[in-house]
Amino acid sequence: MEYTPNIVGFACQWCTYAGADLAGNLRCKYPPTIKLIRVPCSGRVKPEFILDALAKGADGVLVGGCHFGDCHYKDGNRKTANRMILLKKMIADMGFEPKRFRLEWISGAEGQKFADVVSEFTEELIKLGPNTIVEENAA
Repeated sequence: MEYTPNIVGFACQWCTYAGADLAGNLRCKYPPTIKLIRVPCSGRVKPEFILDALAKGADGVLVGGCHFGDCHYKDGNRKTANRMILLKKMIADMGFEPKRFRLEWISGAEGQKFADVVSEFTEELIKLGPNTIVEENAA
């Protein structure tokens, strides 16, 4: 049986989520491995959300936001970028492979980029294999 990664995606409603919608409208091909959670801004994604997703069995987590200068909340994406530097270190300290987390800036006009990112991330996770570190109480 072939392994199919399970990716949790946190997508800014203004840019990355709109980019995902455009990818669908353009019929861009990408694997059905991502489950998107629409958030108002990438700045609202707390590091504990990512760690919790990994601890509960997600094979990878993608956070997508607006390009710098395009944030609808002024500087939410810059806060995210700074926060995620520390998060990558925390992910490794907790025993997860840092490549299981990805941060991308995808605008609402970049449907093909969204599809490419999901495809690339899926391929990378297939190479890593399933997430074997799962919280004992995960449902």
